[in-house]
This record gives sequence, C-alpha cells and structure tokens, in this order.
Amino acid sequence: MARQTPPALLVVLSGPSGVGKDTIIQKMRDLGLPMHYAITATTRNRRPGEIDGFHYYFLPEEEFQRKKREGEFLEYAEVYGYWYGPPKQPIRDAVARGQDVLLKVDVQGARTVRSIAPDALFVFLAPPSIQWLRDHLRARKTETPEKLREREAAAIAELEAASEFDHVVVNRDNDVEGVVREIIHILNQERLNRGPVSL
Repeated sequence: MARQTPPALLVVLSGPSGVGKDTIIQKMRDLGLPMHYAITATTRNRRPGEIDGFHYYFLPEEEFQRKKREGEFLEYAEVYGYWYGPPKQPIRDAVARGQDVLLKVDVQGARTVRSIAPDALFVFLAPPSIQWLRDHLRARKTETPEKLREREAAAIAELEAASEFDHVVVNRDNDVEGVVREIIHILNQERLNRGPVSL
C-alpha cells in the first residue's frame, strides 16, 4: 500500500513587535526550506532594505480598503495606524498543492486565523527577556519616541498571549540557526499528528 503524504501545514508564526520574526523567516528562506512564505499587504511605508512583493506588498490605503471590502484578505487589522492583511488566495493555492505555508501575523491576527483555521499550527516567538525586547525595538530607530513607547507597551502585553499558542520558541541571541532548527523539529513532529487545513 502506498504511503500517504501528510497534509500541508499552515504554520502561524507570531510574537511581539521587535522579537525577530523577520530574521527567523529570512534564515528559513536562506536554508531553502520548501515552504510558501505568505506575504502580508500593508499600508505602512517601506523601511530601508525592504522589497515590495518579497517582504510585504506595500499598498496605498485606498487599494488596501478595496481589497478588504472584496474579501481578499485571510485576516486584517489596523496596527499603529497602518493596515496589515495577508492575501487569501496564494495561501489557499499553496495548501491545495500540498505545500506548507508559513504565515507571519501579530497576536491579534493569530487569534483571527485560529477562528478561521483551528487546525493550523501556532508558534509564538518569545524574547529571552523584556529588556532584550526593549533594546531590539530601540535599535530599529524607525519610530518616534512616542511610537516606540506605544510599541513597547503593546509588545509587553502581547507576551501574555504566549499560552494561547501550540508552541513557544525563545529567540536566543546569536543562535538564529538553532532557533530555526527548533522550529523545523516542531514542524516535523506536528506533521504526523495533524489533519488537513481548510481555509
């Protein structure tokens, strides 16, 4: 009897702002992990080094709102005055062809995805300490002091949501590869126990 291929996983990676989600995802890409990396659309301005269509889809407010009205996003939220939402169709297409999907969302977005796709795998990336998180947020130098305080307060509140996730992985300093190996191990274990995801 032919061995059945396990169904594709929808992996939801979340965690507080500044915890290093993008760094971990970039390392997964660099290692050539054969996943569909879902790209989120946003109305915020591009930061230095960001590429449209790779890091985010950078959309004007009017276009984002039109797509929102037309139901094109899996979930969407306004965060710090900007809108974010991952387009639904590329995620559905990847799952349909049996390809694992990695979706990066904030804690609020993860809750919405859980209500739509409870069979998804939810992974929370946590900082080693609050001070580490504060230092990382400040090192970005992309926000005004007021926005930075707002992000710090929100990030600390988001840490309390870790218990809602299937797994918590600590983003250790100078060990990006180790953190990625830990996530891969979780995926390999969970793949054996999960049914297909419906979106």
